[in-house]
Amino acid sequence: MVSYLGIEFTKIGSDYIEATMPVDHRTKQPMGLLHGGANVVLAETLGSIAASLTIDLKKFSCVGLEINANHLKSVRDGKVRGVAKAIHLGRTTQVWEIKIFNEGDQLCCISRITMAILEKK
Repeated sequence: MVSYLGIEFTKIGSDYIEATMPVDHRTKQPMGLLHGGANVVLAETLGSIAASLTIDLKKFSCVGLEINANHLKSVRDGKVRGVAKAIHLGRTTQVWEIKIFNEGDQLCCISRITMAILEKK
């Protein structure tokens, strides 16, 4: 889904990860606005990748437990930029906040994902 929607990872910092997603025929709903589900795909992608960067992937895997999103501002075109930052990095769960901005750097969506950290058998 990442490649289909055109999601591109753009930055990785010491406490965040960032990616962009185009607002085009793949990510718009019939009214011509960015589909809320596309925001959630971007948020879950960022949260899942971010979580996997904090664990030993030889011993653990991470899966989403819950995600929510508040759509605050519509977007009609261009690209959106998502930024994920950790809220909680526990032994068995992680919570990440993902903020999605339009090209004018206005907050369009805020999401939170809870990840389960599972020991591989």
